[in-house]
Amino acid sequence: MNNKFDALKDDDSGDHDQNEENSTQKDGEKEKTERDKSQSSSKRKAVVPGPAEHPLQYNYTFWYSRRTPGRPTSSQSYEQNIKQIGTFASVEQFWKFYSHMVRPGDLTGHSDFHLFKEGIKPMWEDDANKNGGKWIIRLRKGLASRCWENLILAMLGEQFMVGEEICGAVVSVRFQEDIISIWNKTASDQATTARIRDTLRRVLNLPPNTIMEYKTHTDSIKAWEEFHGLVNSSGR
Repeated sequence: MNNKFDALKDDDSGDHDQNEENSTQKDGEKEKTERDKSQSSSKRKAVVPGPAEHPLQYNYTFWYSRRTPGRPTSSQSYEQNIKQIGTFASVEQFWKFYSHMVRPGDLTGHSDFHLFKEGIKPMWEDDANKNGGKWIIRLRKGLASRCWENLILAMLGEQFMVGEEICGAVVSVRFQEDIISIWNKTASDQATTARIRDTLRRVLNLPPNTIMEYKTHTDSIKAWEEFHGLVNSSGR
């Protein structure tokens, strides 16, 4: 189990990729080499349940990201900004990670925790995500920690009952509110997205009037591009 909690110790970890204008090409190549080594190393070491541990149906990976609001973020810099915390294959391995992690309600600034199936990056463009979407729930301050725990325990326990459709979940800490979302593979499958919505409402014990928004990743990409002026008025 690759334990990378050091990524959580640096409060400005998400800002580092924004300040690289003055770094040399050599530094960039060095970082890329180290990143590639880390990735190849993680591929060689398969994460498996330990003796007498309770295996999960899928392996999952925790990620963390943080950035400074208002600064433009490209897809490339976003990917560099995501820190992999570690991967687990059993209930016991999950609790070893989770018990040492800061709760979402105690995070500051513009921060996110991501929990995705192993091999799926928490990015719209990932092959497992590109045809999918997410259910979004906006929370008032003070609810994120409880809702996040209930959501990920339901996901790990396969309570959504939609086969391989679930990709992962995200909790996003913002200044005025917090946001939780659950991602699935096939946005066009209305029966599946409806089942995910109903299960989400149940496991989070949401009031009947709670607003839940479903957004496809294709729409998210278009909105991001338009916001950053990457498409012209004709949409190209």
